Amino acid sequence: MRYLVCDYLAAALAWALLFVFRKACIESGTQVTTETIVGDANFWLGTLLLPVAWCCLYAMIGAYKNVYRKARLKELAETAVATIIGVVVIFFLLMLDDQLTRYAYYYLSFCFLLVVHFVLTYLPRLVLTTRTVKKIHRRELGFPTLLVGSGDKALETYRDIDGQEVYSGESFVGYVSTGAGGTNASLDAVMPYCGTVEKLSAILPQVEEVIIATEEGEPITELLRVVNCRDNLIVKIRPSLRDIIYGSVKATSIFHSPLITLNTRLMSEWQYSFKRLMDIFISLLAMVLLSPVYLITAIIVKCTSPGPVFYAQERIGQGGKPFKMHKFRSMYVDAEASGPALSSDNDPRITPFGRFMRKVRLDEIPQFYNVLRGTMSLVGPRPERQYYIDKIVELAPEYALLQRVKPGITSWGQVKFGYAENVDEMIERMRYDLLYLENMSIATDVKILLYTVIIILQGRGK
Repeated sequence: MRYLVCDYLAAALAWALLFVFRKACIESGTQVTTETIVGDANFWLGTLLLPVAWCCLYAMIGAYKNVYRKARLKELAETAVATIIGVVVIFFLLMLDDQLTRYAYYYLSFCFLLVVHFVLTYLPRLVLTTRTVKKIHRRELGFPTLLVGSGDKALETYRDIDGQEVYSGESFVGYVSTGAGGTNASLDAVMPYCGTVEKLSAILPQVEEVIIATEEGEPITELLRVVNCRDNLIVKIRPSLRDIIYGSVKATSIFHSPLITLNTRLMSEWQYSFKRLMDIFISLLAMVLLSPVYLITAIIVKCTSPGPVFYAQERIGQGGKPFKMHKFRSMYVDAEASGPALSSDNDPRITPFGRFMRKVRLDEIPQFYNVLRGTMSLVGPRPERQYYIDKIVELAPEYALLQRVKPGITSWGQVKFGYAENVDEMIERMRYDLLYLENMSIATDVKILLYTVIIILQGRGK
């Protein structure tokens, strides 16, 4: 909140100073008085509304997330980039149409706002971040951290972190051992033992950081799958001598212990923000434009088979959280009275109109409501029921990685494969969705949406 207030006040003051500067130094024949400043509507519009836009820009790039983990040099670069982008937009939208006698005055106004806005924004941020950093160094603030490993390497890692010259904030809540290891008396003396890695899923919600310090030869593949399923979790690995020799260790601080930090974020913060804005905008637009289609489809569904118009089913979303997914009913009532079952091309449970809806994805359009609620996205892996997830994970444990992101109305798997009729086909479709995670970006989402529209128009849906 303090960062937000400081950014708002800095943006308001920067605009006010620019307004006074232009009146006093650029606009000839203007006598600068309190009345000429506060009596101008543009002064108040810029002072009150522009800071809101600035704060929205900062929020999109993640300036208000993880404020206790800010680095001063990194924040310097982020503030500079955001300032340049914002001032360029303001220049072309608000300042370029001003009637000035010389072109040099445009550049003078641009440079004045750029420098003043940057200085007024960064200095309070620098003060706030420095205070936070000092609190961390004094061990007044810390981040709940779990140590994975129980051997000599884990003990050495703890001693290295605890005895480092500048405290980096890891506050150990305990340690877990792998299947090959047991408890460690030396670790027991400084932190509680939390069990084996099988209990990791239950412990992770309580921590912000995981440090993996297992012995050579101990399997960590399944361990990495578990920790990678939670977004925003910081995962670090104790490097071996070979990692250091080959240059795998990228140190971010001179004084802190050398650890390899795994990148668990699939996209940059601004892309996550833009993806959510795109979800909201397209969903609202689709619901408005398709409102006649909603009405006509609802009438046909009601008239062609007895039962409700909509069908709500529990699916598993991001982070393994269940939610209700809404669709137009395409099957007869009590189609799963004998238990969960996947549909097929000649499934007798599907109504005649339901077969057409599935072909052109018409049954999916109520899910725009799920997108607006935030339980789904336009593009993401297909959400499944827990019953089938359990079956898939038995054969392909990597399916759990898909729960790092929100499920979607359409996906790479839906475009390339379509509906799955059995668990084997679900696993085959999953491979495309794993590719999506590796290539996740706004550009990839746009391509998938375009291909989805083409498939619908051509009636090639499976």
